[in-house]
Amino acid sequence: MTVKIRLKRRGMKNAPSYRVVVADSRAPRDGRIIENLGWYNPLVDPSMIKIDEEKALAWLKNGAQPTESAALLLKRLGVLDRLEQSKAAAATTADKAEE
Repeated sequence: MTVKIRLKRRGMKNAPSYRVVVADSRAPRDGRIIENLGWYNPLVDPSMIKIDEEKALAWLKNGAQPTESAALLLKRLGVLDRLEQSKAAAATTADKAEE
């Protein structure tokens, strides 16, 4: 089962808001989800993003793949940078353990 972090559309016609969710890649866009991570409202200026960074980081470490739009939101919040830092830290500790 491939797991994706993606946007689930909510709201009315011409007034979208989105939920950032973890879902099976085979599920439809607005279908069954595994976990709700937060929300994104592009209509206000500046756009509002509220994502539980710890949950998102945990799912990314477990192998969940973000879609392009979800990756942009996670990058804005710095979650992807924290993931890269944790991977780099794990690699350096693994190198030190081998020596």
